[in-house]
Formats: sequence, structure tokens, C-alpha cells
Amino acid sequence: MKILLAVDGSKHSLKAAKYLARHARAYRKRPQVELVYVQRPLPDLPNMRMVVGGAQIREYYEEMGSAALSKAKKLLSAAGIRLVARVFVGDAGYTIAREAVRTRCDLIMIGSRGMTAAANLVLGSIATKVLHVSSLPVMVVK
Repeated sequence: MKILLAVDGSKHSLKAAKYLARHARAYRKRPQVELVYVQRPLPDLPNMRMVVGGAQIREYYEEMGSAALSKAKKLLSAAGIRLVARVFVGDAGYTIAREAVRTRCDLIMIGSRGMTAAANLVLGSIATKVLHVSSLPVMVVK
């Protein structure tokens, strides 16, 4: 079984990682995990590229992603779960759903609430968006 686990560094996404690590033994064969973090793009400010180069922006995204993935990565590795960790930039809901299909995952797993609680009131949660746009089964861990 191949599972895409979407994390954002929050305690809610870490709960999903803990759930997966705890239940990995229930599978006949330990699942393979695509560990994914999606960063919202920085605003495109006028003349920003004159001060900050593309390499610096990419480095920022990688640093943010690495920090968000670190605890889940450590937890899953300790449980003996094979994983590939990736950082993306874009709309989280669509990116998660698209990446799960692209990597031929059987299931998407996501925490019930991430770090953008204030934005969720207006835009709706990422978990809800993934549920709506994904053609794959989605497990929301509360």
C-alpha cells in the first residue's frame, strides 16, 4: 500500500503521522509513504526580485518545508516506514490530490486541522478541499 501523508508541521498533522506509525503493523507489508508539505506561494510584490533572487526564494521554501516535515519524518522512520519527503509550492488542496494521483498512492492521509485556523473560517480547511477534489480515498485523522 502506498499512502500520501500531508503535513504542515502542526500538532494536528503530527497526530496523523503518529496514527500511521502506530497502525503500520496492521498492514501485511509496511506501507510506503509519500510525505508531502505544501507551502503557500509568497506574494508577488513589485520589484521583489530586484532585492531577493529566485535561489533565495527556493531556499526559503525548502527551509520551511524541511522544518515542517522533520518531526513526521523522524517518527515514521523510527517506525521502520519507508518514505519519500517532498516540498511543493502552490494551492495545498489541489497539490496534495494531484501528487497522490501522480505517485500512484492508494490513500491520502491528512490531519483534521492545520496551522491556518483563521484562514479556514473564510476559505475552508485544506482537509475539506482535499476531500472534495481528490479521486482517491482520504483519511482525515482527528
